[in-house]
Amino acid sequence: MITLRPGVVLVDVVRSDVVESVHSGHVVILDGDDVIELGDPRQPLFPRSSNKPLQAVGMRQLGLDVPPPQLALAAASHSGEPQHIEGVSAMLASGGFGEDDLGCPAAWPLDETARTDARGPRRITMNCSGKHAAMLLTCRTNGWPSKGYLAADHPLQLALRNTVGQLAGEPVAAVGVDGCGAPLFALSLVGLARAFRRLATADGGAEREVADAMRAHPALVAGSGRAASRLMAGVPGLIAKDGAEGVFAAALPSGAAVAVKIDDGAQRAAERVAVAALRRAGATGAVLDELATGAVLGGGEPVGAIRVRPGVL
Repeated sequence: MITLRPGVVLVDVVRSDVVESVHSGHVVILDGDDVIELGDPRQPLFPRSSNKPLQAVGMRQLGLDVPPPQLALAAASHSGEPQHIEGVSAMLASGGFGEDDLGCPAAWPLDETARTDARGPRRITMNCSGKHAAMLLTCRTNGWPSKGYLAADHPLQLALRNTVGQLAGEPVAAVGVDGCGAPLFALSLVGLARAFRRLATADGGAEREVADAMRAHPALVAGSGRAASRLMAGVPGLIAKDGAEGVFAAALPSGAAVAVKIDDGAQRAAERVAVAALRRAGATGAVLDELATGAVLGGGEPVGAIRVRPGVL
């Protein structure tokens, strides 16, 4: 059983100069030989969709043969915009699959415009559909049954568990079930940051291919206006991936890497802390200024801010 021990206060939510709430959590920064830890980043937790780039590496190693845009979608939590749906549809068609073969549940698009235009929840508009399409293709390539591909003891999932552990430099601590129905592999934040560093600094192989696909197609990895896409577009060479329940991981070609988990699952806090941690690790760019704080609204107008507590990082 995994029980997350409480972290340290990282983020203040300030309204009209009054701190009305705080977010606590855990952070690790790997920067050369320096390791900065806040909270307890060595305890195991479920990184949620921050694991997707690692799973994409595993599928590439297993023979997944798709062009870079589709490889980026394999690592994505996409917003369900037209470019995302077109890419996933092409992935499915290339293997002779259809939308009904996806094992993820039907869901509305994350993007507001796409959600308004949608006629209802669909499997392909679920944010994990790119990963699931890639899993189906990987099964087809290896002669494994596509039926039951989400079972934890399926050959695909056993292989991906092994790859995730190897990239993280630690054994998977537990296996759960993610929101999309796929097996979910528990790691420490230190292991997650270590894995992202391996992708960001790779000079070849599946790790480099996945990292380059994400860098070349940041809008496919998340979507319009979302932090992971904006950070990768604005910081040269960065790879970044958010995960549900307040997880965020990123790494630079220099080898600096960060991983964040917010105790209460607030993504608004995870993004602010990830930006502060990247700055501490030497990242620069206007997008970091843009994402450093979030607005607190009152009557539709800014009346406060969501910001990393001064002196924390």
